This record gives sequence, C-alpha cells and structure tokens, in this order.
Amino acid sequence: MNELEGRCDAVDGARLHFRSWGEGPRAVVLSDGILCEGFVWKYLRPALVAAGHRVVHWNYRGHGKSDPPKDRSTLTIPDMARDLWRVIDAVGVESAVLAGHSMGVQVCLEGYRLHPERTKGLVLLCGSWGRVTKTFHGTDALALALPAVRSFAARYPAVVREMVSRTPPKLALRVAWALGEVDPQRGREEDMTPYFEHLATIDPQVYLTLLDHAGKHSAEDLLHHIEAPTLVVAAGKDSFTPPRLARQMARTIQDAELLEVPDATHTLPIEQPQLVDDRVLKFLAEKVK
Repeated sequence: MNELEGRCDAVDGARLHFRSWGEGPRAVVLSDGILCEGFVWKYLRPALVAAGHRVVHWNYRGHGKSDPPKDRSTLTIPDMARDLWRVIDAVGVESAVLAGHSMGVQVCLEGYRLHPERTKGLVLLCGSWGRVTKTFHGTDALALALPAVRSFAARYPAVVREMVSRTPPKLALRVAWALGEVDPQRGREEDMTPYFEHLATIDPQVYLTLLDHAGKHSAEDLLHHIEAPTLVVAAGKDSFTPPRLARQMARTIQDAELLEVPDATHTLPIEQPQLVDDRVLKFLAEKVK
C-alpha cells in the first residue's frame, strides 16, 4: 500500500498534517469529529484502499500532528473547510469525495459550498448540518452552559488542562459506556482508547472555541442546493447528533441515500464496521462517477 505523509499551510499559517494511502483514481478525504485524530476510520480507511480508492486523512489545527492554531478566530467551520481544500490541493488531486464524521459533516458541507464542482460525492456519518450544541442529548443545555464553561476555562486554563490531561483513558471509556454514549458491547476498548488518549493532549481552549463555532454554524441553507451524490449514515442511539437530523438532511438533499442503524451510537463506524464499510463501498461504486 503506497503511503505518503505531508504538511501544508492552514488559513492562519499553522502547519496542517495529512497522510495519503493508495493510488486509485478517485480520492476520498476523511474529516474527523472534534477532538478526534482518525480513530473512527480504523476499519473504513483500509477497506477503501483495498477497494482501489486513494484515501486522505488530515488533522485539524490543534489536533494530532498539526500545529496549534496561530489565530483562534479562524477556527470557524468555513475556515476548517478552507483548510480541507488546502490539504486536497497539497495532495495534488483535482476532485474528491468528502467524507466526514460528527463535526466533520459540517466541514464537508462547507467544503462542498466552496467547491461544488470539485466535490464528487459526500459521505456524511453521524453528524448534522450544524447548531450541534442546541441538539446535544436532544436539548439546548450545552449551548446555554457553554459561555460559562468558556469563561471558567479562560480564567483558569492550567486547572482545566490538568483536569483533562490527568483523566485516565480507561476511566473515561468506562464512563462513556455507563452513560450509553458508546455501545458497551460493540465499542471495544482497543478501538476507543486512542480517542481518549488523544483527548488528553488537546488544548481545552482550542476545543471550546471549535465547539462554540460548531454550535453557531449552520449549513441548512445549502442542503437544497447539493447536487453531488450523497450518503447519510445515522445511528439510532446517537446522543450527540440525534438521528432525526440525519433523516431530515437525507430528505432535503436531492436524491440522498440514508443508512440508519437503530442499535448504534455515535461511534457507529467502529462499532459495526462491516455494515458501514459495505454500504459506503456500494454507494461509491454505484453512485460516484
């Protein structure tokens, strides 16, 4: 498998890290959720490469091997979409399928808005078009609490960072299992631990800024105008982005396809990888030219 690694400039001049696998004629670019560094693509990425696709994965600023942002005011969803296309240009492909998980769905939608002519397809997993802090767990409680949380984190950054960095990944996973955020039967420890390990390295200020922008952003106005082939994937027990939003998104986007898995949570792509892999590969083979 041909693997390449590189870096390019983000919109604020920070350096973005990306990796590319495969040599197929069609590129599929993977955009993560907030706080993530690729763990959710563990099974889909090699399946795509094995099927003959070129796969690109990149890190948002302040995530993984990318630099911290130089200008936090440019951590908006449209700015992240501009970063996405900078990565695509750096890889050297003219067009791509944009695949996103969670907040990555918003990034992909804004990526389409920037370059519809270069977007060959959209694969939108466990996410929505925006305003995510107003729908978390089906309420707007997160949106109401976020200003106070951001204020506390700004006043006591060292305290907040210490709290986050010292939380044992295994303990965090057990809490996620207990709360039903992750399927305790299918959300395997070896698949989930990298997420919690990476979470401990994130600057809380970067996370809270991104979350604030994701909560204020909406691409709902764009949905009626999307003409690229689109696959929407939803999890019936997703407490982060309720599946009703995915159904509405699939109804609104022209000829969009919907896969809803009733017994899955927000980490569906690694909980039931064979189901997701097969459906995504079928969609790409049949709908994307």
